[in-house]
Amino acid sequence: MTADASTPARGTWTLERVPAVWLVVGGIVSVQFGAAIAKQLFPLVPPTAMVWLRLVTSAVVFLLVVRPRLRGHTRDDWVVALLFGVSLATMNWAIYQSFARIPLGLAVTIEFLGPLAVAVAGSRRPRDLVWVVLAGLGVALLGFSRTRLDLAGVLFALLAAAGWACYILLSARTGKRWPGVSGLVVASLVGALALAPPAVLEAGAGLLEPRVLLLGLAVGLLSSVIPYSLELTALRRITPRVFGILMSLEPAVAALAAMLLLAEFLAPVQWVAMACVVVASVGSTRTSREPRGPATV
Repeated sequence: MTADASTPARGTWTLERVPAVWLVVGGIVSVQFGAAIAKQLFPLVPPTAMVWLRLVTSAVVFLLVVRPRLRGHTRDDWVVALLFGVSLATMNWAIYQSFARIPLGLAVTIEFLGPLAVAVAGSRRPRDLVWVVLAGLGVALLGFSRTRLDLAGVLFALLAAAGWACYILLSARTGKRWPGVSGLVVASLVGALALAPPAVLEAGAGLLEPRVLLLGLAVGLLSSVIPYSLELTALRRITPRVFGILMSLEPAVAALAAMLLLAEFLAPVQWVAMACVVVASVGSTRTSREPRGPATV
């Protein structure tokens, strides 16, 4: 009996053998611990330069692996891909600027308002307003915390939330016009080109130091390449609704990574605020209608 070409050989290990839930959780852990490591390195590599190195790493790795076809696309295809790249760069740059000023867990909590807004936008069901109110309560509770939050950090987190919302909407449009992850590759290249001038101005010749390049490569692998690969593999086997519920763990994992690597401990009120946003995200995902067609990351 001969083995099918698509079947992994006996004794080999592939991502397809790992449960999809653990792939998503692994991606979340990789992203947030990558962010915590990046924050540790800010004295050596400033935030904008770190984001640029992350985007360059993901663009180069995916470019070598995917090798997207750039010919044969219309002007509208390129416009969507360019906007997708701008949203990707804005989202990443803003969240790095945010947790450079406020605790990582709180920055990710505020940023999560972006996908939450997309989940409940356009809904006419009264019960979905409950999740909006709950998320708003969570954000309001941050204002009652004894820990004084940097206003700029909060505003950058809100900008990251807006960027994430645009990223989600443009991801669906890009997926319809660009096959596979080729649109993501183009978006990463666009984001890297857009952030190159401010990154060079911020870090200068330090960007060419081997140590800085290696650290940027490590953060890029942890924060982009590994989680994207795990999520894309998982989405072949789970529904978008289950994926959305699992992604609601992001703020909690971010807070855990911050505690372990950065010694950032949140106040009880801040934990309650985070719980409100997480529950609102899970609730809006559970009650949303399952979209037709394949999901996009």
